[in-house]
Amino acid sequence: MQARLTVLPEPDAEARAHAARVAAHLREAIDAAGGCLAFDRFMDIALNAPGLGYYATGGGPGVDGDFVTAPEVGSLFARCLARQAAEVLDEVGGSILEFGAGSGALARQLLGALDAAGMLPDEYLVLETSVALRERQHREIDALPARLAARVRWLDRLPEAPVAGVIIANEVLDAMPVTRFRVTSEGVEIAGVRAGADGFDWCAAEPGAHDDALAEIAARHGLPPGYQSEYNPRAAAWMRQLGGWLARGAAFIVDYGYPAAEYYHRERDSGTLTCFFRHVAHHDPLVLTGIQDITAHLDFTALADAARSGGLDVLGYTSLAAFLVGSGLADELAAPAATPGAQLALANEVKRLTLPSEMGELFKVLVVGRGVARAPSAFARGDRSTLLGGAA
Repeated sequence: MQARLTVLPEPDAEARAHAARVAAHLREAIDAAGGCLAFDRFMDIALNAPGLGYYATGGGPGVDGDFVTAPEVGSLFARCLARQAAEVLDEVGGSILEFGAGSGALARQLLGALDAAGMLPDEYLVLETSVALRERQHREIDALPARLAARVRWLDRLPEAPVAGVIIANEVLDAMPVTRFRVTSEGVEIAGVRAGADGFDWCAAEPGAHDDALAEIAARHGLPPGYQSEYNPRAAAWMRQLGGWLARGAAFIVDYGYPAAEYYHRERDSGTLTCFFRHVAHHDPLVLTGIQDITAHLDFTALADAARSGGLDVLGYTSLAAFLVGSGLADELAAPAATPGAQLALANEVKRLTLPSEMGELFKVLVVGRGVARAPSAFARGDRSTLLGGAA
């Protein structure tokens, strides 16, 4: 469904061997599915298969990883986010629950910033399913003073009681397996993956549970034959369930994506599916199985609608750059850097986080919640919630 990009960094022998093991596992799943495996299942196995998948074996962010998230750029993102989290904690108290904490850098930075502000949570809970990533997170948290590290607790499953306080999902939902589809003259075709002699190729999968939703998307946005894109029902389900996980407080969803009208724009006719390998972005999820990240941008209209259906209010939505500015970025930059080198690093961090050509406009921040008297102050100016419109 997309042209192959062949100019990629060459994996080492160990990585090639692992990719071959994952490919063999995927071929078994394809055979079991009758020769054509729906792409969302392919993506799920490639990323999450126990002991094999990209995340299950410790793939992820960092200079030595395949991509960099805002906490790896520096501490500015966490310091600004801490200001907003402190507002919520000041009003409702409680804990912080972070989903998919990646390298653990955000947890470490947030706890340090909240400690400096005198607004520590009762606990900092981390829900992480990857054993390998947990090990990285422990190393980050162990670098904190013991009194802060003692507040961190890892969870194998959701808490039995809903959380009061703050929930954070930074670059979590984009990695949820997506349904890939193509509009044809006869309707909407679900993308699948088949095994070929030299790897994997696309095929047309059997109709699935989301056919009606896909037909509605195609009709609402006037998508022409040949148009390809993604649909993420798992992310929407996660947002609906969020209403049952949050007793009182706010959830901060930080990720890349668009409102539905932009997501399914007629000119975005190849979709948003993106892969990362050794910091090189490309668009072929059928190669480097188990050793590359596979993501898709988010439809923030669908996420907001799902949150409302789960009983939550939309408290704000804007770009990452506007969120950081509204959260006091200028105040965080007021203190002089210790050295010229530190000043240069800080300037580069600001550019990476705020420039439209970098993370500033591509990344969005959606905050939903219940039982809070006011929206986070970051949205006092520049809130774009009206762009989310109605149902996606």
